[in-house]
Amino acid sequence: MYLKRKADAFLSQWKADPDRKPLIVKGSRQIGKTESVRRFAEANYESVVEINFAEEEKYKKIIVDGYGPADIIKNISLIDPSKRFIPGKTLLFFDEITAFPELATSLKFFCIDKRFDVICSGSMLGVNYKKIESNSVGYKKDYEMFSMDFEEFLWAKGYGEAAADMLEHMRALRPFNELETDVYQSLFLDFSILGGMPAVVAEYIRKNTFEGSLDTQKQLIADYKEDIRKYASGIDQTRILNVFNRIAPQLARENKKFQISKVAPGARFRDYRGCAEWLTDAGMANACYCMEFPELPLGGNYDPDVYKLYFADTGLLVSMLDDEAQEDLRANRNLGVYKGALYENMVGEALVKQGYRLYYYKREDSTLEMDFFIRSAASLIPLEVKAKSGKTKSMRTLIDSEKYGDIRYGFKLSGNNVGYENHIYTFPYFCAFLLKRFLPTFRPEEEAE
Repeated sequence: MYLKRKADAFLSQWKADPDRKPLIVKGSRQIGKTESVRRFAEANYESVVEINFAEEEKYKKIIVDGYGPADIIKNISLIDPSKRFIPGKTLLFFDEITAFPELATSLKFFCIDKRFDVICSGSMLGVNYKKIESNSVGYKKDYEMFSMDFEEFLWAKGYGEAAADMLEHMRALRPFNELETDVYQSLFLDFSILGGMPAVVAEYIRKNTFEGSLDTQKQLIADYKEDIRKYASGIDQTRILNVFNRIAPQLARENKKFQISKVAPGARFRDYRGCAEWLTDAGMANACYCMEFPELPLGGNYDPDVYKLYFADTGLLVSMLDDEAQEDLRANRNLGVYKGALYENMVGEALVKQGYRLYYYKREDSTLEMDFFIRSAASLIPLEVKAKSGKTKSMRTLIDSEKYGDIRYGFKLSGNNVGYENHIYTFPYFCAFLLKRFLPTFRPEEEAE
């Protein structure tokens, strides 16, 4: 079963560009990179030459004569004479380039040569990307792929027009009716429990039940841990594993700031520096950095040593709690302090998959805290996530106080319907994946003042 992905449209656009460069598809393991590239290749090329450097180490010798396309093609043909190289009609798909980063030097020469299209992919490219980048800078295009987002899940369930309908509700500030609310909330809850890993979603679609999904998720977690052992060096393996294993327990704390001292007995920050970045680069976690003060610009106004860590896929977080957590989330029971953490993780995941970086703010006296921030062209926008429909005291302070001049209004994501009151725009959780599409045409009265 092939599940439609947003990468499909991107690959078609890339192919349509007459000046296309070799493409590098980045993303964590098991998110569907290889399957998407294969499907695209079969539909668009007369010949596809696929090489997986992790599984076929003999192909690492193809650069013995140099990095030029002619030499590489000659040596591929020596290893497998059945592979066909038809100028203008052939795609070279180099999979798991992480196992052979030296090949990246050849991308410059393929880019200049232009006879063959090239796509490279790899499950741990974020961790080992510096060498690939330095060897091919200026001669390749990057595309970052994630596990499925809520819109892709809706496609898999047959709701092809749902996103457009939700976006129209947001733009018109028109509440969803009772039927729409029930259906979209139920779908979003299913998606949050399952996560966006294609193997999990495909199994769910085939069976129309959650049966087996937890086992698949647990195997994916085991694979992630094996990747850490494989790709992290020396003592860093243990430290990165310690951090990975503590993400879920630390999210359960009232203070969700990730504390290295809680990772292992005697753990010190200087020994664990870089572990969170490693997990983020690997696509296993999303780091949310604490702003030094809630003002623009976002990118130059945060403390890199103070952060929260979320799972890159909420379904995998749910699977790490206990075997009954899936049903608890559906039934809205027994989650305790994890409930707020799960909804924050859902929203953080949605933001990252839209291309946002994650930032939060907590004042030193702990009297003011905001879950996330995004921005429009003119304003810094606080974004509060409410597991329940509670008050937004910190949001009110940020909007009303003259100290925070870049903040004019805020967004609240909760179980409530679409609404607006006192400079706070409320949207249901299931609309979180649309924020980046919503903002360019959003004309709030606060920015007209």
